[in-house]
Amino acid sequence: MHNKGQLITAIALIVCLLAAPALAETLKDRMLARLPAITALLADGTVGENNQGFLEFRGPEKQADVVRAENADRAEVYAAIARKTSTTPDLVGQRRADHIARQALAGTWLQDPSGLWYRK
Repeated sequence: MHNKGQLITAIALIVCLLAAPALAETLKDRMLARLPAITALLADGTVGENNQGFLEFRGPEKQADVVRAENADRAEVYAAIARKTSTTPDLVGQRRADHIARQALAGTWLQDPSGLWYRK
């Protein structure tokens, strides 16, 4: 199972960084609701974590709506963090991708900075 504790910690950090508390709570709730589906997709190799901090299909595109929704919320989070830290969403995503790669469980598909995919 994907490391739920660290994902929940990341979501809590997101909530702290977002300006509008109501928006942050809604975003957190959506991401937590998707967590079991995302965990399963990562575990079975359907998706991997790319080098930009987003999910990307590595197998059949099952539950594409879940993956699209997760990536949309991640983009919103990265944009909010970028505004707060005077950087770019791309840089926030890349930093998040690096953190995800370090914390990922064995067997998770990851994309290195050069674009090559590997299983941890």
